[in-house]
Amino acid sequence: MGRKRVASGGKPVTLPIDPLASHPLTRYMHAHLEWLLTHSYSAETVRSRRSALRRFITWCAERHLDDPRAITPPMLERYQKSLFYYRKPDGQPMTLGSQHGCLAPLKTFFKWLTRERHVLYNPASELILPKLPKRLPRTLLSVEDIEAILREAVPVNAPGLRDRAMLELLYSTGLRRMEVTTLAIYDIDLRRGLVFVREGKGRKDRVVPLGDRAAAWVTKYLVEARPMLMPVDTLALFISDLGEPMLPDSLHHKVKGYMEAAGIHRPGATHLFRHACATHMLENGADIRYIQALLGHTNLATTEIYTHVSIDKLQKIHAATHPAKLARTERVAIDGEPIG
Repeated sequence: MGRKRVASGGKPVTLPIDPLASHPLTRYMHAHLEWLLTHSYSAETVRSRRSALRRFITWCAERHLDDPRAITPPMLERYQKSLFYYRKPDGQPMTLGSQHGCLAPLKTFFKWLTRERHVLYNPASELILPKLPKRLPRTLLSVEDIEAILREAVPVNAPGLRDRAMLELLYSTGLRRMEVTTLAIYDIDLRRGLVFVREGKGRKDRVVPLGDRAAAWVTKYLVEARPMLMPVDTLALFISDLGEPMLPDSLHHKVKGYMEAAGIHRPGATHLFRHACATHMLENGADIRYIQALLGHTNLATTEIYTHVSIDKLQKIHAATHPAKLARTERVAIDGEPIG
């Protein structure tokens, strides 16, 4: 059963009751999340940590654990094992990344509980998180793929021109979708070809270059399309068809739609443009340190993943320098065709 309230139309609406609302650990969770917000953690970080902590509190409630002082390291290890053996409705296990995402917030939560004197010691201090595998991006778009997608955003009207400008900016700058949708019109310096990313991931500001072609499309959008979309009291750079700031999910669906229209049926959307930007620049000789600054990576190891997917130059060097080349006579013998 849920709580009932009267809607504006006069009809009663049943609101779901939070089963964890009265659990004692929930009170500590809310205080911890408030502390994060007041110490400049982003709303997205707080949202993800709330989800992870609620999962843990649910596990505790099922075992009648309601006092943080009663939680011990062996209990946290049992919780970690439960995540490892958990199976989704389709029978698949949780990825190591998902397990890591459920456990890492517990370390900061119990560290906070200890610092606030809610517990005498930190039971999560010795918790060893799963080692995350360094996997290559599953999909890499070629230059031809990118150009095919861009051509699908036909700039015959205001929405089409806006979409072409967004795609060009994504490819030119390698910005994340959240960073693109939070851009304001004053964050673009078209004269100098710069984009100011304010409070990107980790709430860090950075300045990235905007290529000439992308700058031309953004200029055209600002002059010809944005006024026609009738922005409603907003300084957001990219405006939806309703005149409101573009949302990250809307940008994702638009990119996905143009990929499908171009005949590119691969997982991912906006992040593929980020991968393509970095990889194509590396293949053309960009120093990895510049790519690190462009993408806003704190750790160079995060950027180095792109050196592994940038294979074109390695293939050319391999063909030119490896001594085990295939001679013409060997090729004929393999192909089974006579020499001309």
